[in-house]
Amino acid sequence: MTDISGKAAVVTGGGSGIGMGLAKELARQGASVVIADIILTNAETVAEAIKAAGGKAVAIECDVTDRDSIRRLKDQANAAFGPIQLVFANAGATSFDPLVEMSEDDIEWIVDVNLMGVMRTTRAFLPDMIAAGGGHVCATASMAGLLPGWIPTHAPYSAAKAGIIGLMMNLSLELKEHGIHTTSYCPGGVATGMKVNNAKYRPAKFGGPGEGEVHVSQESTDVAASQPFYTPEAVAPIVLDAVKHNRAFAFDHPEQRVHFRSTYSDVVEACYDATQAWEDEHGMPEANPHGAMLLNPTG
Repeated sequence: MTDISGKAAVVTGGGSGIGMGLAKELARQGASVVIADIILTNAETVAEAIKAAGGKAVAIECDVTDRDSIRRLKDQANAAFGPIQLVFANAGATSFDPLVEMSEDDIEWIVDVNLMGVMRTTRAFLPDMIAAGGGHVCATASMAGLLPGWIPTHAPYSAAKAGIIGLMMNLSLELKEHGIHTTSYCPGGVATGMKVNNAKYRPAKFGGPGEGEVHVSQESTDVAASQPFYTPEAVAPIVLDAVKHNRAFAFDHPEQRVHFRSTYSDVVEACYDATQAWEDEHGMPEANPHGAMLLNPTG
C-alpha cells in the first residue's frame, strides 16, 4: 500500500482539468500538494481553493519541456514541503490534426510535453524517493496510448502516451528494490478545458501560445460521443485508489475493456497465429549459436 495522508505530492499540469482534480483530492486525503502549471495564475487558483478548504498547497510555475524549469520546481517543492514522495506527472497537450498536416513545432511540442515532460519530472524527483526507500510515480497517459489504433488522427499524441506506459512499466522493474511503485493513468473520457485552452499552453520555443480550439475530426468526434465523460473531481478518487494499491494502471471506464480485447486479443493474437502458421509451414528459424552477438554483421 502507498499512503497518501501526511505525504508531500507534486502535480504537474495541476492548474486545470485532471491535474486540478488530482490536486484537490490529494489535499482532501491529507497530502501537502505542490501545484505546478505553465500558467501560474491557474495553479494559484487551485492552491487557494485547497487552502480555503483547510488543506496545504503551494503554486509553482513550471514548463515541463524546460530542464531548468523542472529543476526550479524541485527546489521550490523541497523548500515548501521537504522531500516529495508522490509525483503525478500529468501535464500534457493534444492534437487531432493529421500527421502530414502538422507543423514540426507542433509535433515536437506534443511529444516533448507528453513524453519527455513525464521523463524529466520523474527523473527530477526519483533520487529523493530512492534515498527515502519508497514513493510512487503516477503518470497521466491515455486510452489513446493503451489503444493507439482506436482513436484516429491522433498519431503523435498516441505515440507519446504509449511511451508513458512503457516508461512506467519498465521503471516499476527498475525501482522495485527501492520500494517505489508506478501507475499509468489512462483516462477514457474526462471533461476538461483542453479542447478550448490547449493552444494557450504552447511554450515559446514551439511557437508560443495561441488561440482557437483543437480541431477534432468527425471520426474522432464519433468515437468520443460514444463514451460518457466524467468530471476531474469524479475520477480523482479512482486514480488515487489505484495509487494506494500500487496498481500498474488506473482506468476510469471499465466498460472500455471491450476495446482492449478487440485491439489485443483479436489483432495481436491474430498476428501471433499468423507467425505460428508460418513456422508450422516453413519451420522455426535457426537460432544464432552466439546468442545476441552477431559475429559477422556485414556478411
